[in-house]
Amino acid sequence: MANTSDIKNGLCIEYNGQLFSIVQFQHVKPGKGAAFVRTKLKNLKTGKVVDNTFNAGTKISPVRIERRPYQYLYKDDMGYNFMHTETFEQVTLQEDLVDNAGLLKGGNVVEINFHAETETPLTLEMPPFVELEVSYTEPGEKGNTASSTAQKPATLETGAEIMVPIFINTGDIIKVDTRDNSYSERVKK
Repeated sequence: MANTSDIKNGLCIEYNGQLFSIVQFQHVKPGKGAAFVRTKLKNLKTGKVVDNTFNAGTKISPVRIERRPYQYLYKDDMGYNFMHTETFEQVTLQEDLVDNAGLLKGGNVVEINFHAETETPLTLEMPPFVELEVSYTEPGEKGNTASSTAQKPATLETGAEIMVPIFINTGDIIKVDTRDNSYSERVKK
């Protein structure tokens, strides 16, 4: 058992029967009254971030979480299939655990967080950027650059659609930011 003095960013705790990761915390010692710790907790199942305040000295239950590298293989009726990069053990994740599934391409390496005691997968973390080929986009029109942020829709090789600048053509390889599904840059071949 730990207490509020052990709180740090990234610590995973069990709180109200659910698993949370501490995103942000602040120890507060007001001039009058007892000290407390103000936190932002991210639910590991739903991804929702909630504010919570703990009184100083309150007992907390830390949970051991392990991050393991897995390679994406394929999707079938059971879900998304991944293989551990060192042990070659395979695991299938349900669709609700996979954010940004439209950016997953066979061979991508991702991090899967597991609850160490129960060996259950909790969350999947994509790399910050992935490189994908544009499978279809309308050709850019000359003179349609009144603003420097002119964009058009593009379909990627995985089937996902994002907005790209008008100079991007079918067959180009682009870098996509997985945090917000946005175009980052064109990759030189």
